[in-house]
Amino acid sequence: MAIGLKTRLDYDDYCAIPADGKRYELLDGQVHVTPAPSPLHQRVSKRLQRLLEAYFEAPGRGEVFDAPIDVILTPHDVVQPDLVVVTDPALVSARGIEGTPTLVVEVLSPATTTYDRTTKAQRFAALGIPHYWIVDPETRAIECFRRHEATYRLIGSFGPGDTLTHADFPGLRLGLATLWR
Repeated sequence: MAIGLKTRLDYDDYCAIPADGKRYELLDGQVHVTPAPSPLHQRVSKRLQRLLEAYFEAPGRGEVFDAPIDVILTPHDVVQPDLVVVTDPALVSARGIEGTPTLVVEVLSPATTTYDRTTKAQRFAALGIPHYWIVDPETRAIECFRRHEATYRLIGSFGPGDTLTHADFPGLRLGLATLWR
């Protein structure tokens, strides 16, 4: 019997990673590490969170969480998106968000742009997350993607002074100028 290293990690392995200030995630059992975000990244994320909270939480449509929080999609897929919107309270557990949230938002950083746009987007779509938004502080834009079959389709791109609206979220109107000030 051959003894070797585990090649596909799971949630228990993830929990055993020592805290060192970096963000660790598992995608299909593979570890991905990203550095802590910049102050600009955090400002934009915090401001967008407030706007999403006003839409989702005030009328009881859902709950908005910010990183770090574990989103346990499968035993081999544990991520910490910048923002997560959950519309099913049963997904919220003592460990984190367990299951597929309604919306995941990633704020791009120079070190995470390719990872967020490709690796994460592909895996999120494959795992059934209905909505994925990418926020780019450098270009001051938000791209909204909707899952179609097993991929994402861009359904809206909004610039610095635009008001983000979304057909799947009736009445949502986010004035984006406040994100970039």
